[in-house]
Amino acid sequence: MHKTNRVFAAQGRMQQGFTLVELMIVVAIIGILAAIAIPYYGNYVVKSNRAAAEGFITSVTSKQQQYMLDARAYATDMATLGYTSSNIPVAKNYNVTLTADNAATPPTYSVTAAPTGTQATRDTKCGSVSLDQAGTKGITGTGTVADCW
Repeated sequence: MHKTNRVFAAQGRMQQGFTLVELMIVVAIIGILAAIAIPYYGNYVVKSNRAAAEGFITSVTSKQQQYMLDARAYATDMATLGYTSSNIPVAKNYNVTLTADNAATPPTYSVTAAPTGTQATRDTKCGSVSLDQAGTKGITGTGTVADCW
């Protein structure tokens, strides 16, 4: 005896597949989930890019402190610390700049990561993030330093 996998509806007719109403309900549920998930994912990407930039400028400040111990002055550009445009890992989303004033007493420096492209348009809350020789964290956006760092 051969078994079949056919399902019969209540009226005795054979039912094959889904009805249009069932299909539209599934499409509506997927649409609602996508409408909720996509903005959250976009925010996650912005925050993770910012965190990568903050981690990078923190590593630059470490190299700057080491350079100060070795040369008795702060490096005045990224190249002096060994960074070029090709080996800055956050260069896709951020323009990282280093400014130093060795004539000041005491000498000062600041490392700033300014967002570019899509990151700049989506991260208006924090904008550019910066870190200086005293460990002072800064932002140029509308948010607070505590929220952005």
